[in-house]
Amino acid sequence: MNYRHAYHAGNFADVVKHIILTRIVLYLQRKDQAFRVIDTHAGIGRYDLQGVEAGKTNEWQSGVGRLLDAKVDAKVADLIQPYLDIVRAENPDGEMRQYPGSPLIVRHLLRRQDRLSALELHPEDAELLSEIFEGDIQVRVTKLDGWLALGAHLPPKEKRGLILVDPPFEVAGEFDRIVEGLVRAHKRFSGGTFALWYPVKDRHEVRRFIAALHDTGIPKILRTELMIRGASAEPRLDGTGMIIVNPPFTLHDELRTVLPALSKILSAEQKAGFTLDWIRAEQDRT
Repeated sequence: MNYRHAYHAGNFADVVKHIILTRIVLYLQRKDQAFRVIDTHAGIGRYDLQGVEAGKTNEWQSGVGRLLDAKVDAKVADLIQPYLDIVRAENPDGEMRQYPGSPLIVRHLLRRQDRLSALELHPEDAELLSEIFEGDIQVRVTKLDGWLALGAHLPPKEKRGLILVDPPFEVAGEFDRIVEGLVRAHKRFSGGTFALWYPVKDRHEVRRFIAALHDTGIPKILRTELMIRGASAEPRLDGTGMIIVNPPFTLHDELRTVLPALSKILSAEQKAGFTLDWIRAEQDRT
């Protein structure tokens, strides 16, 4: 599956992914101690919703576009507001022209003591990302294969942080690479939080992926999936998934509050729904 970010900016998968991202970073802020976010597949940072790529799909209209106009209860609104504030800050005139990728979302949330390492292998994308953060001493953009960061870049010197792994799934074997990368990274930074995105398209591959994560023996692995439609005979992007290792203790309850509302707003048909469960709990090491 080719999931190049520019074609899907602001779609339902981005909405779910980036709300989770904001909740994790906000939790890290609860301590004064500095933290680092490492974004292994950072992309270009900011996406033109009226550009050629996004214009071919207009997926943002059924993603963030719906959420901006949705009415939700107070508890849900409180949890998604930081994300929406960032989106609106990128579009100050009120018209949706740009969508912030994960590096920009993180940058909006950093305190003076916090840092972001944004890695991107694609030469043109890395150059665009570097231009956005030129002169920003809190952000380091590196042209590098993000999978390498799961070894050489860990642990961060801050000893606290989040590693976001959001590959484009352009080549076969990405599920296996996520599992292998997590095992390698967890050995070096067992106390860190890892957020791993994946598409729900091939249900068999997803089941195999979940089983492989369980077999790693790594504790505290939370899974969430949001489906916008049921499975079909033709392969298509039916849902979005996130694996969170060492999640904030607040995250499970926050997602239990937010996901029903997101499912209702973002779904394309009645067979949509969501999953929120533990692949391995803290005490489950067998």
